[in-house]
Amino acid sequence: MAPKASAHAVYDLKYHFVWTPKYGKEVLIGEVAEATREILDAIAEAYDMEIDTLEVMEDHVHVFLSSPPRYSPARVMQILKSVSARELFARFPWLRWKLWGGELWGDGYFVRSVGDQVTVEIIRRYIRYQKSARNIQLELWDESS
Repeated sequence: MAPKASAHAVYDLKYHFVWTPKYGKEVLIGEVAEATREILDAIAEAYDMEIDTLEVMEDHVHVFLSSPPRYSPARVMQILKSVSARELFARFPWLRWKLWGGELWGDGYFVRSVGDQVTVEIIRRYIRYQKSARNIQLELWDESS
């Protein structure tokens, strides 16, 4: 996934999300798991996200994706969970019975931001260098006035 551009930004935002069905139920099997994959792919396309890796396990989902900066990680999760729940309940009405309370996904989730070649240490060095370079430039400017 290379950096992308929108009208006002160039970005390279990648996130790893993990979330579970309500009550830890193992309902993501067979055709439900396949439908979950299809639905998440369609959601990503509709919202200008790009899924790199997707794995649907019996009791949790892993998604590694790129998202535009207009969506916070919390908003990405809200979109993925709400739209997928609505679609899965429409395709598989028995899921409502299996997951009493009418909620497919648990409230929580895990998210981590991820970079390709840019590590935490590279960012730290870059910022430190910018501070040093800026101070030198300011000193030069002050001396020449």
